[in-house]
Amino acid sequence: MTAWAAHERAALVDALEELGPDAPTLCDGWLTKDMAAHVYVRERRPDAALGVLPLGPVSRYTDRVMESVLEAQGYEGLLRKLREPAPILRVLHIDEAINSVEFFIHTEDVRRPNNMPDRELPDEFERKIAGRLKQQGRLSFRRAGARVRLVPTVGEPAEFGKGPVVEVHGKPSELMLLAFNRKADAKVEYTGDPAGIEALKKARLGL
Repeated sequence: MTAWAAHERAALVDALEELGPDAPTLCDGWLTKDMAAHVYVRERRPDAALGVLPLGPVSRYTDRVMESVLEAQGYEGLLRKLREPAPILRVLHIDEAINSVEFFIHTEDVRRPNNMPDRELPDEFERKIAGRLKQQGRLSFRRAGARVRLVPTVGEPAEFGKGPVVEVHGKPSELMLLAFNRKADAKVEYTGDPAGIEALKKARLGL
């Protein structure tokens, strides 16, 4: 069985290495060096990992830790560390569970705003992502302002929320990008109630 977390880890670090530390990302206010620091802190600094969520003072502490590790290790030093999972992930055997989708999202976060070529993901990985859509969708579309029906090219449709019905069609990977609020960059098609489509496009998806 393919280790998709390792696959996407390599894709992310390769993209970060090619682009250098000062390229834009899809994450507001972050350059590629900030993305590298984010991933490092999430994996290797449990004291600051919770602050990757928008949690006020906790997040401000995490921001300071990100700045500190970037200054201490440098961009290239962070990338060398990120090539391999943190030891705790290997011990607990959780790299695949927590990082396969996370690293896919962040790989596209750095590739898409820099006009890097589109990737054709293996069908097996698209199916894995499709299997995660239902779990992620419950969280991501809770404020969608519509009843959202995701229709992936592989896997089963899934529905979330209440209100006018909107269908969203696309590859599982593109639907997952939508679920993580990358609305402007997800290559999906909307059908259904116009008011529902407008509400979905305006909604803050994800956390």
